[in-house]
Amino acid sequence: MQIDSIGVVGAGAWGTALAQTLRLAGRDVLLWAREPETVEAINERHVNGLFLPGIALDPGLCATPRLADVASRDVLLMVAPAQHMRTVARELAPHLRPGQVLVDCAKGIEQASGKLMGEVLAEEAPAATLGVLSGPSFAADVARGLPTALTIACADEALGRQLAEQIGYRQLRLYWSSDRLGVEIGGAVKNVLAIAAGIVAGKGLGASAHAALVARGFVELRRFGAALGARPETLMGLSGLGDLILTCGSRQSRNMSLGIALGEGERLEDILAARRAVTEGVYTAAAVVRLAREKLIEMPIAEAVNAIVEGRTSVDDAIAGLLARPSKAED
Repeated sequence: MQIDSIGVVGAGAWGTALAQTLRLAGRDVLLWAREPETVEAINERHVNGLFLPGIALDPGLCATPRLADVASRDVLLMVAPAQHMRTVARELAPHLRPGQVLVDCAKGIEQASGKLMGEVLAEEAPAATLGVLSGPSFAADVARGLPTALTIACADEALGRQLAEQIGYRQLRLYWSSDRLGVEIGGAVKNVLAIAAGIVAGKGLGASAHAALVARGFVELRRFGAALGARPETLMGLSGLGDLILTCGSRQSRNMSLGIALGEGERLEDILAARRAVTEGVYTAAAVVRLAREKLIEMPIAEAVNAIVEGRTSVDDAIAGLLARPSKAED
């Protein structure tokens, strides 16, 4: 398959950043945005002030409000928020060719169904060929052309290798894998754990507590991935441990910054109301916990985050509950 053109479905911060960096690499890119004002800003002023402020976009990057336009591209990067992916895929499906490659770039689990984005896309676009792109990346860094390494996974590893070679470039280094499930799980679960890491920072509990939280959070991610069939080496890689380290270590992370605000005593409703971009961990937490309970996976940190965002416990009580857990073997 020769990739001459790329469509990016979703003009939030991450979708715009991917479109921008692919344009910087000389690719023919078309970006779909639902908001007319975003389409106009990208095409006329070469900015996306709503979702990626402060970044001058390549003048050759074009946006469209019509899904049929991006459907004609060789490969589509699906960057709609996880909780809206099904609706967008359903609208897109009638315009797709059989076997067309859709690459999931959203990091989340559908709250209503508990399904990963690959499952959602398979249901809504059953004739498509699916992949997933994930790893440690902040949209602003990628949009500025700073070096980034991600994992792209397809069931057909040969296709994954081809996508990595034809989409990636010097500043966007792509590694390929056939473990699509593992790559998706790492990207989804780390958002929940990043909220917990932010709470630790917001409460001023110190660097030692932060390190312990991230390490024990990674144990939970590995348990969850193993129960669902992910490969351990995938979770140790860029899309698992790598993304967890990044997302739990910087206020640039929407999930960590939300946790910091919670730790500082702000109300969840007020935090979300002040944000335009989606904080995926808030919505993924319930799905992760529900799946963990069904499969008898012990995930106390994820449980605590979910209880906080659902308003069933306070931050202080959640921390006290985690600290009061009985001693046990580390493994």
